[in-house]
Parts: sequence; structure tokens; C-alpha cells
Amino acid sequence: MRIALVQQKAGTDKSENVERGLAALEKAADNGASLVCYAELAFERFHPQRPAGPAPWKLAESVPGPTTDAFARAAGKRGVVAVINLFERDGERTFDCSPVIDADGALLGKTRMVHITDYAWFHEKGYYHPGDTGAAVYKTKAGRVGVAICYDRHYPEYMRALALEGAELVVVPQAG
Repeated sequence: MRIALVQQKAGTDKSENVERGLAALEKAADNGASLVCYAELAFERFHPQRPAGPAPWKLAESVPGPTTDAFARAAGKRGVVAVINLFERDGERTFDCSPVIDADGALLGKTRMVHITDYAWFHEKGYYHPGDTGAAVYKTKAGRVGVAICYDRHYPEYMRALALEGAELVVVPQAG
């Protein structure tokens, strides 16, 4: 299996960042990738490096929503699995979220980061609620894929839970 790992520097224009991410998916598919993975907050600047304030809240979006819809169309058109990451809003709560999209364009589900860190230059507790989706594993065209977002990777029991759920591959979106 060929896996494409996309790491792009996000500018201030989220729609431009999404377009660059979609172009990277196209290029990855052209080069034979069957799974395309994106870094944590690939389509917006890493706002948790600053204490929480009102400005970043406008970047949060629902899942499904405009970004997941765009990647679902592209993944379905090119026949690749995509694991993206974004700042999700669900009612009054926000999450560090990785939607998983299958090669037919179906949104299989989303993983929300469970372990939220807070230390110098990482003010995540001011932005994110702890995830409530558990250690989900998604049956994709590329295999059984689990997701451990950023700090979750430091917890052996989280990784063990993914293994027990049958993960053949674990994607770890992180900003660092």
C-alpha cells in the first residue's frame, strides 16, 4: 500500500489551505497513494499555541461540513481513503477531530482527541473538549484504520484499544 502524508504550512486563508490540501490529494492519487493523511489542523493555523480567545472560534465547523464535503467528493472521485483533521464544532462544544473518508467518498465517522494537553505553547484545554468517540476503527478500502490524534499517542491503553478493535494501521495526525 502506498500512503501519502501531507504536511503543509497553513496560511491565514482557510479556503486556500483547503484547496492546497485537495491539490495534494490529487497529486497523491496520481502517484498511486491509496491512503492520504493530513497533519493536525492542516487547514488552519495552529491556534492552540496561544491562549483561547474569540477569533479562532469562527474556524470551527461541523462534521459533516464544508471541509469534509470537499474531501469526500475528491476522495470518491480519485478512489482514495482520506484522514483529515479539523477544529470541529458540535453545538456549544469544540473538538480536535479527524474525519475518516473512504475511497467511495463516504464519511465513515470521526475520531475526537481524548487526551487534551495544556502546557507552555499548547493551550488546548481552552479550545477542545475531551473526545467522546472512543478508539474507533474504520473499515476502509485501504484496510482497518484507527486514529490517535496528537497527544493520544502517548497513552498505551489508547493504542491498545485500537489494536483490540482490529486496527491494521494507526494514523497519528499531529501539528509538531
